[in-house]
Amino acid sequence: MIDLDQDSEKEENRGSTRRISTKSGKTGRNREFAVITYLFLAIFLILIAYFIYFQVFRSEEVINSPYNARADLYAEHVVRGDIVSSDGEVLAETVVGSDGTESRNYPYGDMFAHAVGYVNNGKSGIESQANFRLLRSHSFFLVQIMNDIRDEKNQGDTVVSTLDYRIQKAAYDALGNQDGAVVVLEPSTGKILAMVSKPDFDPNTLEEQWDSIVSDEDSSVLLNRATQGLYPPGSTFKIVTALEYIRENGVNNNFTFDCEGSVEADGQVIHCYNNSVHGQEDFKTAFAKSCNSAFATIGLDLNLKKYASLADDMLFNKNLPTSLTTNKSRFSLGTDASTGEIMQTAIGQGKTLVTPLHMAMIAGAVDNGGVVMKPYIIDRIENDGGIAIRNYKPSEYGSIISEKEAGILQELMEGVVSEGTASALSGQSYDAAGKTGSAEYDEQGHSHGWFVGYGSKDSYEDIAIAVIVEKGGSGSSSAVPVAKKVFDTYFNTKS
Repeated sequence: MIDLDQDSEKEENRGSTRRISTKSGKTGRNREFAVITYLFLAIFLILIAYFIYFQVFRSEEVINSPYNARADLYAEHVVRGDIVSSDGEVLAETVVGSDGTESRNYPYGDMFAHAVGYVNNGKSGIESQANFRLLRSHSFFLVQIMNDIRDEKNQGDTVVSTLDYRIQKAAYDALGNQDGAVVVLEPSTGKILAMVSKPDFDPNTLEEQWDSIVSDEDSSVLLNRATQGLYPPGSTFKIVTALEYIRENGVNNNFTFDCEGSVEADGQVIHCYNNSVHGQEDFKTAFAKSCNSAFATIGLDLNLKKYASLADDMLFNKNLPTSLTTNKSRFSLGTDASTGEIMQTAIGQGKTLVTPLHMAMIAGAVDNGGVVMKPYIIDRIENDGGIAIRNYKPSEYGSIISEKEAGILQELMEGVVSEGTASALSGQSYDAAGKTGSAEYDEQGHSHGWFVGYGSKDSYEDIAIAVIVEKGGSGSSSAVPVAKKVFDTYFNTKS
């Protein structure tokens, strides 16, 4: 006998199982669909964030990239704009011939060569940094319409630099026929007022001279020594060494040293410049007289880990916070360094290398209470009617030393002028402070001359400066006179 009720119950259970299985399958598929949806949404949001990042934070870099084909398209419709100094001097312009041919003209030739740059055989300087801006036109729209009707090009926008013609000329003339570099900036803003690099070139004839210039590897004429030249800092690095010593020992540390012209430790001998004997010194005097023997001895007592950390804080081994093309300054001193390496590093020799721009930034930070402002060389963009299209504002990088430490270094650097190796800057209509350096660059003891520092005067913005004279010998005799001419021009003739 067949139990129909039992069979019916089994069938009902199987149907229920199928319904549960079907429902479970749908739930699984819905979950997979949701995961895929969220995944694509996440990818979409990441792409949006990526594009926003480049549009907001790296737009200048992207639009000025040599691989950006848009620039070539603009060049077909726009006459490349002018580059001018902050005081209105035309530094680069496009001359249009009667036949419509265009040529780039640099009225001041090699004076602004590295700062303004060139536009043939590649691009450099402001010509490269502001390439896209120079090929945009914000002329009055009716003028643009008429030019389009006549099939004529529009005038490109004008780039107004932060460069001051008078300061640039003073630095250029003061450096004369010597190779080296000068950087002048405002510590409170980061504006670059002058940037000179020698040997230089005439951008008006660069195309004709190109082959001979690039084949001359010894001179490196195209290298902007102000931002890319790497030099041993010599005694200018005693600013860093002095600060680390003060951090570890305090300001009132009763430091005394009897300088006999040289010092020996573990068979390593360090000489003062020209074997000068400085006699009994306190810390301030040792800094002012730039006593190598004292600072080599100081170096041996430093905590090397903290010393390296301070160098990192002061932007060594880092990209400088600027849109300019620069090289990293280098500091390398491990905790296992030898006695000789420590002594050499403490006086700015050894493996330490710096750029003049970096040293100007350090001097500026000392003057500015420890705060570094990001260096910049473009002040604003104007259309051909002189109306500002975009303004570039000062931007703070941050404090690399405390305000108190900056005050201590100010006092030390003032002593270099009042009673030390930069006494030629004393007794002027302005106040100056700084540090000289004689940086050896070969086994024979030949040296480059350095001066880094700043000047101030009531009703004037302070300026910071770095000067290096290649093969100049002592900084006192070669670099300080260059700095003095710049200070004199700025503080005595500025309107």
